[in-house]
Amino acid sequence: MENRAGSFMSKLDGEMAYRSFFPSPLPPNPPVMIDDEMMQLLVQANTWIAKLESISSLIPHIALFVSMYVRKEALMSSQIEGTQCTLEDVLDPTLESNANRDVADVINYIKATDYAINRLRELPLCNRLIRETHAVLMHGVRGQEKSPGEFRTSQNWIGGEGVSLNKARFIPPHPDDMVVAMSDLEKYLHTPDTLDVLVKASLIHYQFETIRPFLDGNGRIGRLLITLFLLQQKILTTPALYISYFLKKNRMEYYDRLTLVRTKGEYEQWIKFFLSAVSESAEDAYENILRLSKLHDAHVARIESLGRARLTALQLFSYLQSNPIMEIKGTAHSLGLSFNTVASSVNRLVDIGILVQSGGDKRYRTFSYQEYLDILREGT
Repeated sequence: MENRAGSFMSKLDGEMAYRSFFPSPLPPNPPVMIDDEMMQLLVQANTWIAKLESISSLIPHIALFVSMYVRKEALMSSQIEGTQCTLEDVLDPTLESNANRDVADVINYIKATDYAINRLRELPLCNRLIRETHAVLMHGVRGQEKSPGEFRTSQNWIGGEGVSLNKARFIPPHPDDMVVAMSDLEKYLHTPDTLDVLVKASLIHYQFETIRPFLDGNGRIGRLLITLFLLQQKILTTPALYISYFLKKNRMEYYDRLTLVRTKGEYEQWIKFFLSAVSESAEDAYENILRLSKLHDAHVARIESLGRARLTALQLFSYLQSNPIMEIKGTAHSLGLSFNTVASSVNRLVDIGILVQSGGDKRYRTFSYQEYLDILREGT
C-alpha cells in the first residue's frame, strides 16, 4: 500500500541490510483534509495565539517574562530528551562554579534560542541558520563530539540505549537521502501555501523530526524550529510560546502521532494533536503573563511604601525579574552598587514578603523571589 508520507528504502545487503525511511516532500499529496474538528482546533489555536500577542504588546515589562519563558521552554524541551534538571538549577547564581552536564544542556538551549532569534533578523530561516543554531546548542556539552553544526554523514536511528541498527524502532533517511530531504524542506519553508501557518508549522516540525539531520540534538532543534517559523511568519512577535510543556506532558502520544504519519501517512491526526498543543500552550502562557503582571504591580505598590529606600529596592526588584534567585555579592556587582546597599535592600524586601532566603550560609546566602518562581515552575 502506498504511504503518502514516504517510503522505506532498502540499504546495504546480507546481514548488514536495513530499511531507512525517505519522506515525501511537503505539502502532503493527497492534500491535508481539513474536517470540522480540525477547523475548530485551528480557530481555537489562532484565537489563543492572537490573545497572547495582544497581551504581549500591552504589558510594559513583557520582555522580562518572555526571557523567563525561553528558559522554561529550554528546560521542558531538554526534559523531553531525559535531561534531569530543575528551574532552580538553571537560575542558580552560583551556577558557574558547579554547573553539571544537565544544566549545561539547558543553558546551551537558551543560548541557541537567543542566537537563532537574533540571526533571523539578518538571515531567513534556512539550513544554514539551522546548522549554526545546532553548533551553539552542542558547543562544549555532551554530544559535542557528534559534529556540532554539521549535517550527519552517517546513518542514525531511534531505539533504546545500546539498541543496534537492525533492532531500531525507526531509521531516518540514509545520509544521501537526508541531504535531498533537507533541501526539499528548506524550499517548503519559503513556498507560499494555502494551508494555515499553524498547519504548515506542524508539517515542518514532523518533517524535521523524521529527517533527523544531526547525530544529536534533533528533538530540541525541531521544537525550536516551531518558534522560529512562527516568528518568521509574524504569527508571534516574541518567543512567548512554550509548546514543550504540552509535548512533555503528552510525550508518549507525541511520539506515537509522529510514528503514525511515517507508517500510515496519517498527517491529519498529527496536525490535530499539534493544534491542541499550540492552543493549550498559548492559553497557559497568556494566563501566566496576566498572573505575573498582577504580581509585579502588587509588589511595586508594596515597595513604593518604603519611602526613601524605595529607589534602590525598585532597582533590585527589576533585577529579580530576570534573576529570581540571587546572592548579594553578584547582584551588587551587576547593579554597580555596594555590597551593603544591596544587603540592606534585600533585608527590606524580605521584611515586606517579596524575597525569602533560600540557601547558603551567612556569607553566601541566596534569596528567591518565591511567588514569581512558583508561577514559572508550574509543569516543570
